[in-house]
This record gives sequence, C-alpha cells and structure tokens, in this order.
Amino acid sequence: MNHGTPLSPRPLHHLSDVRHRVMTSRQLRDHGVPGAVVTERCRPGGPWQQLLPGVFLLRTGPATSEERLHAALMYTMPRAQGLPSQPGPGTATAAARQAAAGPYGDAMITGMAALALHRFTSVPPLLSLDQIDVLVPRTRRLRTTGFVRLVRAHALPHPKTLTGIPVAPVARAVADAVAELTDASAVRRVLTEAVRGGHCEAQAVVRELTRARLLGRPHVVDAVDTLLAESRAVAEGRLYDLVREHGLPVPLWNVDLRLPGGPSLGRVDAFWPEHSVALEIDSRTPRQDDEALWSEQYRKREHLERLGITVVHLTPKKLRDTPDQQAAVVRTAVMASADRDPAAYLVVLPH
Repeated sequence: MNHGTPLSPRPLHHLSDVRHRVMTSRQLRDHGVPGAVVTERCRPGGPWQQLLPGVFLLRTGPATSEERLHAALMYTMPRAQGLPSQPGPGTATAAARQAAAGPYGDAMITGMAALALHRFTSVPPLLSLDQIDVLVPRTRRLRTTGFVRLVRAHALPHPKTLTGIPVAPVARAVADAVAELTDASAVRRVLTEAVRGGHCEAQAVVRELTRARLLGRPHVVDAVDTLLAESRAVAEGRLYDLVREHGLPVPLWNVDLRLPGGPSLGRVDAFWPEHSVALEIDSRTPRQDDEALWSEQYRKREHLERLGITVVHLTPKKLRDTPDQQAAVVRTAVMASADRDPAAYLVVLPH
C-alpha cells in the first residue's frame, strides 16, 4: 500500500445524483479509483468520459445541462479539494471553512448560463449554450478551457442557489453576459427583461455595467437609455398602484411647479397641492455623466422645502420591495401637513 491509497475506499454503486455522476480525479481517488482505471474507462467505447481537464462524467452519452454546470464548477475546485473527510481530530475547522464556502468554494455560474437559471426568456436555453461562464476570484490560477470561460473578479458577490447551483445575482450576471454580446438588439432585450421581469432594478444593472467599463460601447449606452426609460415606466406604474391600493389621496401626476411669474422649479412625479407634498421617484444611476443631474435634483428639493413643500423621495427598489412601508411614508407626509405653516403659492402645470 502506498500513501496515495485510501484506507477505506468508498464504492461508487451508491452514487446517483448529478453531483456524483460528475466527479474530479481527486474525488475518484478518494473513492479508491486509481488514475489508470479512470484512463481505461474513458477510452473510446468505455463507460465514462472526460468533460474537462480533471473532470469526468461517469456514464456514456451527451452530458445534460445540469451535468455541464456541475462540471464547470468542479473544474474550478482546488485540485487538493476532494470529498468531505470523515470527522476526526483537527478536521472540524477545515470542514467548517469548506461548508461556509459551499461545495464549489467561491465559484459561481454567471453570464448567459446564470440568466437562463434565473429564467430569462431573452437568452438561449442552457443546452444550446456553447459556453458556460464561471465567476472566480482573480487569484485563481486556472485557464479558460473547453466549454468553460472563466470570469475573474477582485470581489465576488454573494451567490444565489438555484437548483443546487451557486449563481451570480442578476445584475452581475447581466453585466457578464453583455460583455460578450455585440448585437445591440440582444443587449437591449436582456437589459429590458431584467427590469420588466422584476429581476432587479435599473440602478443595480447600470452599477455593474459601470464597474465592468461597458458604458463606453455605443450599443450598450443605447440599450441603457432604453433600460432607464423602462425602469421609470415600471416604477411609475407601481406608484399608481400604491396610491390606489392603499387608499391615498389622488395627486396631480407628472406636473411642473413654478412660482407665479417665475421660472420653473422643476417636475415632480406626484403633487398634493392641498397638502403641499411633492413626490419624486429617485431613479438616479451611477453613470459618469450624472453628477450634474444629482446636483440639480438636490437644489430643486432644497428650493421646494424652503417654500414649505414637503418632498418625498421613493426609489424604484423600495416601491417594488416594500410598498406598504412606502405608502405609510406618503400618508404620514400628507397627514402632517395640518401641523405645518402654509406653503408658498405655486402654479401647477401639466408636464
């Protein structure tokens, strides 16, 4: 017996789920299967096949989409990582670290494959994807190979588990998918579905596109403009529903405010003139050219409040995630008007 021979080889006949149909060479060794046997079984006509370097499918026939996903993640596993060890002295800390990181360490599916797992209809189904993107720490010493494309990052987001697979959040997956798309209509479809489908807010997508330095591409910029318009339309629809469903006083929608004979004070999304309450949907994004816009909005709010107008700011995310809480914020602002000094007289014009 040599040092590489397991003391208690574990048989393979009890393994049935996909994670055990796809195994690494280290895991096979942990089960008592030496490399020579693996090589023999993977010969043409043999019962196994090699999917990626060091990753094997323990059956014949084309790999399923689920098997390819697990294989892509297993390819990124540190070569020293095998199957969980049996409990013993000194192993508790290592086991805890492995459990915290998940069975595949820090790696997660991103890009088009992740969007397919998030049930996007604007991307091809998993089986038709030639490439699976895997997000890994920048320090990992791996190479893109076979059907796996590695996407490296200094800081990884917290993954979401879908069908047992760690998957990048939608906004990050969208950015990684867009990085590989050159067709403007395809980019527009993906970005629009992210917002219209309720997967995430436009601000989160634009933040990730900015981080990935994709806003210098003309077809991406055009798609982002469409995305922001879509995001505002969705948020306005949620605001209409919030007012109706919570029995709030009906405001004047989308109006310009100005002093009599003076210049415009700006547009607001809703205005309750008898309560001197204005509401704005704060859909600002971290685009490089938005700093002036942020300053302008701040000055508008400051000016209105000096005139006695209470300005309520709601974000699209809050309207989506906590409508009850946002309705309470608006109701409180409206009811508090009775305790405030009268506001300046304003001219209200349709926008």
